[in-house]
Order: sequence, then structure tokens, then C-alpha cells
Amino acid sequence: MLVDTSTLVRTLQVRHPQYETVARAFETLIARGRELHIVPQNLFELWVVATRPASQNGLGLSTTEAAAELMRLKSMFPLLPEPPAIYPVWESLVIQYRVAGKPAHDARLVAAMLVHGLTTILTFDRTGFSRYAGIEVLHPADVST
Repeated sequence: MLVDTSTLVRTLQVRHPQYETVARAFETLIARGRELHIVPQNLFELWVVATRPASQNGLGLSTTEAAAELMRLKSMFPLLPEPPAIYPVWESLVIQYRVAGKPAHDARLVAAMLVHGLTTILTFDRTGFSRYAGIEVLHPADVST
């Protein structure tokens, strides 16, 4: 299972209302024996949000703080490699599904999932990933104990 960046970002925001939902979902899924993975794209996206000023919908972390968060996440979740096969799969997806603009980032996560044989993504974005055939979208709130 891939953990979406939106879910990872909540782990940096202890006071956010969704923080506990994410923590519970991680705990429950791991207890059930589910493997939770991340890919480099997650870390690129997280860095952008983490270091962007709060006034611009970011977290306003310093680069030192953001680097520490990357290390924390890499210690929590296996980081899958980024093989060259991801690009042609991504290109095929954006053409097939007529993906335009920012959702192309999500298509790249889906491409990485397909290359690595993953079929489920843990995300707050119920609709962004549902367009892709064979991808199960799991919202953290839907992970029951």
C-alpha cells in the first residue's frame, strides 16, 4: 500500500484535526500486517509543502526541520526505488486518462504504484485517484479498528 503525501503531511501537524485519524489508520493497518510504503515523489511533494510559508498554504518549516521530517518518514516506511520504468507508465496514464495540470503529480504516484505492484493508496483525496482502473482508494477515516 502506498501512503499518499496528503496523509504524510498530517503526521507533521500534531494539532491538525486529521492527525489522530492518520495515526490510528497507520497503527491499525500495521497491526493487520499491511505494509505501508512511500516513494521519492512523496518526499518531493512533502518538501514543497513543508518548506512553503504558512501564508502560502505551507507549513513554514525550515529546511533543517524539513530534512528531519524526511528522515523520520524514511525510518517509518520503506522507501521504494524510482526505476526508469515509472516515466513511460506515467506518460501512458496522463494520456489515457487525459490528466491536466496538478493532478499529473497524482498520476506519477499511480505510475510508481503500478511499477511496484501496489494496488491501494491511503489518501484523503477520495476522488483524485479513483479515475485509475485497478487502484483502490482507502481514506484514513475508513480504516476501522
